Amino acid sequence: MNTPKAQEIYRHFKGQQYRIVAVAEHTETGEQLVVYQAMYGEGKIYARPLEMFCSPVDKDKYPDAVQQMRFEKVENDSSAGEPEIDPQLDEFLMADSYEERLEILATLKNRITDDMLTSMSIACDIPLADGSVEEKYETFKKALMMLDKFECTRLRN
Repeated sequence: MNTPKAQEIYRHFKGQQYRIVAVAEHTETGEQLVVYQAMYGEGKIYARPLEMFCSPVDKDKYPDAVQQMRFEKVENDSSAGEPEIDPQLDEFLMADSYEERLEILATLKNRITDDMLTSMSIACDIPLADGSVEEKYETFKKALMMLDKFECTRLRN
């Protein structure tokens, strides 16, 4: 079993990414705990026993899971010189319509990050207001809905 190290990025089998904060020792039991932070939403911090963190996905409970392990390290190809882009963010950036972008945005709601919103807002030329990730998400979504409505009206005329 490879022990995670601080600052490494791991992907949960459900798709969310987490940054390792530390591997800690439980004060009472001596059990090793992985402390990790969500790279989406408010960046909540979690702790899970190392053995469970490094365990395989329960295929009986999650038969459609693609990953073999509960958490898999995200290998960053530093030779490419570019950070890894979330596939759904890439899909959003390549979308042909605001309607398509709204659909993709909805699928990202539970794991969207501030950086993702910034990239999306730049691509759509929509300024982001200050606030929490959730507030920015809602404001951005409303702006996209307005643009979608305008685009549909313009195309009908």
